[in-house]
Amino acid sequence: MYNYQKKSLPNNAWEIIVDIPAKTIKEQKEKTLKNQLEKLTIPGYRPGKAPKSIGQKYIKPEETYEQLIKDLLPPIYQEIIQKENLRPIVSPKVELTKAKEGEDWQFKITIAEKPLVQLGDYRERIKKLKIKAKPADIWVPGKTKENEEKKDDETKLLNQIFQELLSGCVCQMADLIIEEELNRRLSQLVDDVQKLGLTIETYLSSKGITLDELKNQIKKEVEEMYKLEFILQEIAEKEGIVVEKSDLDKIFSVIQDPKERERAQQNSYFYSMLLRKQKTLDFLLNL
Repeated sequence: MYNYQKKSLPNNAWEIIVDIPAKTIKEQKEKTLKNQLEKLTIPGYRPGKAPKSIGQKYIKPEETYEQLIKDLLPPIYQEIIQKENLRPIVSPKVELTKAKEGEDWQFKITIAEKPLVQLGDYRERIKKLKIKAKPADIWVPGKTKENEEKKDDETKLLNQIFQELLSGCVCQMADLIIEEELNRRLSQLVDDVQKLGLTIETYLSSKGITLDELKNQIKKEVEEMYKLEFILQEIAEKEGIVVEKSDLDKIFSVIQDPKERERAQQNSYFYSMLLRKQKTLDFLLNL
């Protein structure tokens, strides 16, 4: 038993306030504690057979409440997004806003869906870009050229196309979409710096930047990365770019090892996404 309210947030995000009655919390706490006691091993007792009064001394209250939330909230979350027909693309942000003993609990769940993308006249912009580009900077399909030189030209042209798409298309994302990747990159940077025997303060000083400036720099990189991915996905949808079974079969057929081929086939969705992106890039190069 629970109640919830849904509120629209900017950039295709949603805030859901979930109120759970104290009675439900109490019932779930008893179930969670019972499960913890059943898994508990205490000297002098068979596993899970110690009296509750003794077993509770071996379980920290915060561990019970932490597990209670893990047991209680995911099913509620799944019910709500199915009922509301929401399609979150990243893990939700969950905040426990009220949690007093013997009272109702309240959670705030923030959800981000795929951002809306406005492509504008991207076809014409890219065509004009290719006309303005220096002949040495572009690669024309069918043009005879050494492989390495051709790849360099293709990479230069793609980078120009990416910049054109980023500047000319509208894609406003909810902060939640980039938070996870931003935090991951910051954590990785701290780990890498510490492995060098430095502190993050020393590292920032050597670069001549502040922590806020570093965060803003990384955030911009992550924003551009995700924005470009969503734009390419939208172009693929608009242009009807799809991956056929025969496309996947060609990839799998060159894998000689049967076990590796089977693993690849089990990850068909991943390979399908990569192929669709490559087809989209080929389409843009050939505009």
